[in-house]
Amino acid sequence: MNKENASEHWSHQSEKAAGYWQLKFLLFLFRIFPVFILRIIAFPVGFFYFIFSKKTRIESRRFLQRTAQFIEDPALAKKCRGVFAPLRHIISFSLSLIEKIQSWDGRFKFKNVHFQDDDINDLINLLEEGKGAFLVFSHLGNSELLRGVLNLDKTGVSRKISLTAIMDTKVTAHFNKMLKELNPQSGMDIIGADEIGPETAVLLEDRLASGGMAAIAGDRTSAAGGKNIMIPFFETEAPFPAGVFYLVSLMKYPVYFVFGLRRKCLSLIPQYNMHVHKSTVSFECSRKERMERSALLAGSYVSLLETYCKKYPFQWYNFFDFWHKGEAE
Repeated sequence: MNKENASEHWSHQSEKAAGYWQLKFLLFLFRIFPVFILRIIAFPVGFFYFIFSKKTRIESRRFLQRTAQFIEDPALAKKCRGVFAPLRHIISFSLSLIEKIQSWDGRFKFKNVHFQDDDINDLINLLEEGKGAFLVFSHLGNSELLRGVLNLDKTGVSRKISLTAIMDTKVTAHFNKMLKELNPQSGMDIIGADEIGPETAVLLEDRLASGGMAAIAGDRTSAAGGKNIMIPFFETEAPFPAGVFYLVSLMKYPVYFVFGLRRKCLSLIPQYNMHVHKSTVSFECSRKERMERSALLAGSYVSLLETYCKKYPFQWYNFFDFWHKGEAE
């Protein structure tokens, strides 16, 4: 693969892969077939992409081969090195997409989301007190489930919780259109990442102050050329979005890292473990110190991301050269 292709930004690749007609067709299938049938269909669809999407195969293998070196479970490491490892990876993504849509449509069974003995009770107590929080998620697993159940008021908290999601709306425009068809309210709380400015910060502050939540991905750099921070990820520096963590630090609200991970990546009956970790980094500091502390926040996030990647490598859904700015091939 030449260097030009390797360095192509993830957002351009996503535009190519997520045409509106494809998502529209998926929504059509979603409405006429039971979800169980759609999960079965995900297997041949994944095989189709495995055969015809060379780029996806290459990037999947690149990640799995790298990760295998650090996985302690010999059986899992062997699966990552196998000939058909990218096929397993791609089918896992197909199943994940179905469950994202299912959660927004209110058809994913909340009983299949299993919270762990971590900081989830701390988050629930915070929300019960009427306070706000900032969630930082990733493209490992399916954190969309948590956003979906929050949107549909299934948290168990006695009040309704508003959720503001910060996304790259240019890249996710097709997906957003489909979400509006599933849930007319879904698009109302989405802020475009390219629209972030002083006014947006004030808006976020107001929503958090009123007891709402904000959510943003911490593992996608900006297509607009925003500043990145290089952090060791599987022993090689990789670019992470400095602006995301600085924005979070400006809000001065409790920060939680969220990972929604399928117990078995190819199971037809999905069960998810939802991990919630509260950051210990304090932002009661001077403006000068805040930049340093936002870097600490990013480092703690990446450390958790790597830990879960080692346990669930086939649920990493960044199909591009994640390290391209740290190690050009």
